[in-house]
Amino acid sequence: MGNTNLQAEKKYNKLIVILSIVIPIAVAALFGINLRELGFDVEPLTFLPPIYAAINAVTAVVLLIAFWAIKGKRIKLHERLMKFAIFLSVLFLLMYVAYHMTSDSTKFGGEGAIKYFYYFILITHILLSIIIIPFVLITYVRAIAKNFDRHKKIARITFPLWLYVAITGVIVYVMISPYYV
Repeated sequence: MGNTNLQAEKKYNKLIVILSIVIPIAVAALFGINLRELGFDVEPLTFLPPIYAAINAVTAVVLLIAFWAIKGKRIKLHERLMKFAIFLSVLFLLMYVAYHMTSDSTKFGGEGAIKYFYYFILITHILLSIIIIPFVLITYVRAIAKNFDRHKKIARITFPLWLYVAITGVIVYVMISPYYV
């Protein structure tokens, strides 16, 4: 691998670190702010959860198709699909934050073993959604820097983690949706 490719990759490292820290902190901070409780006259965006759950589902499908595309050496298709998956993830995040800034959090009402399963899925989903940020960014930067060997190495980790986050996002929604008021 050429030194130029490594330099191209390294110029993004500071931005990756910043985004990997700022995004989760901003989401956590915004998650704790309810605009209605602060006196703003905003309608609760209660229509958003099924939309962002659908976005998670589409993201999972896009990731699977992108995986199939790269296995079939359809590089341009893979590249477009991965950019679309990143766009979908950003769109999800914006809607998720908007919902939580305008609506009260919904409590899971299930009992027994299903409750433990739900919280296991929820906690792993949340933790991995934080962990996946630098992985996605590093994987993407390695691709645009044309460091394909290094891209492929980290993509083997990024892909299953991202797919898990997308799928468990849908599962969390399906499990909590009966408790939305």
